[in-house]
Amino acid sequence: MDPVVARSALFLAVSSGCLYPQDFVLWTRPEVRLPAPIVDGNSPGVWIDGQLRVYTSTGAQPMAMTGATVFQLGMTADPVVSPRDHYPLWIEAAWRDDDGRIFAWYHHEPSGVCGSSALTAPRIGALVSDDGGRTFRDLGIVLASGDPLDCAAQNGFFAGGHGDFSVIPDTSRQYFYFLFTNYGGAADAQGVSLARMAFEDRANPAGKVWKLHADRWESAGVGGPVTPVFPATIPWNRPNAESFWGPSVHWNSYLLRYVVVMNRACCAANWQQEGIWLTSNHDLNNPFTWQTPQKLLDDSEIGFAPGYYPQLWGSSLGETDSAAGQAVRLYVKGVSSWEILFTGGAEAPPPAPSRDPVPGIDPRLENPSASFPAPPPPPRRRRPPFPQP
Repeated sequence: MDPVVARSALFLAVSSGCLYPQDFVLWTRPEVRLPAPIVDGNSPGVWIDGQLRVYTSTGAQPMAMTGATVFQLGMTADPVVSPRDHYPLWIEAAWRDDDGRIFAWYHHEPSGVCGSSALTAPRIGALVSDDGGRTFRDLGIVLASGDPLDCAAQNGFFAGGHGDFSVIPDTSRQYFYFLFTNYGGAADAQGVSLARMAFEDRANPAGKVWKLHADRWESAGVGGPVTPVFPATIPWNRPNAESFWGPSVHWNSYLLRYVVVMNRACCAANWQQEGIWLTSNHDLNNPFTWQTPQKLLDDSEIGFAPGYYPQLWGSSLGETDSAAGQAVRLYVKGVSSWEILFTGGAEAPPPAPSRDPVPGIDPRLENPSASFPAPPPPPRRRRPPFPQP
């Protein structure tokens, strides 16, 4: 368990008007993989009757995996989405209601938006399932750009649009927040952006999602302008685009903060992956409380290419990609060779373990009452589906 990355003062968290550092340690772990043959986006999960159900997608057809833990998943029957008006689609976020109903959200890439060009402009839509996630009903598009398409865009994939996203409810269940990537419009409007929907509108979301624009949540989800919280440095219509994209968010019960990991494209054609970055926020309603992103892994440290679609997964029972605690597994394109331990949060650090953990299995899954091991002290697209690493 050699640490591969250690950062002090990962972000400065605000508490009662004071600033205090929060740290993390990232260290290598035995490799585990999602069993899906291809992972081409965020892979959300929900717990159903004591089993974890995880979705992943290639655009052609969403896939499903089920098991007792994230480390013990097996492929199950593909979910059926109807009508098929918004294929190709990628299910990238999911949430299970108290009554068992499952809400999910997808990235859709319409064809022919630039004539014979292969460029597309993604949109974001909503789904609902009343049978445990085996079938979904399409509730329609809820987020779409109103900016003119740039059919001369040179990024190779998108002429604009909104996509590559995740969704999470706030802890008070007032709103669902969408963290998405805006690929078009004015240069200062591109980058990682936010929208929200009232919690009570989840079953009838059409026209109910509002984007953050000019510090107000009043811009229409379909067609309205947007102001990014992490703007692109070089816009997406350039071949050397430089921008964060593909945010994946979870509520961290140890830090009492929303933690986000993102890709960062930089400075070369074909969405060159520069690295994987992390940021956090204690209040999604306040766009001014995002912390300066810090790098988790350099592209060269990932070990395969392209190293897209980072997610942080809680590995305790009941945890998912959107709810986790002090220790999380970092997945990149469905592969996890890393674990992160946050420190300086709301709880005291755990005691050292009495024995080494079983490779690839969180010891809390073997004994839920056991303390999680502390690490050794640190040294001072849509891209078309890619082959799996």
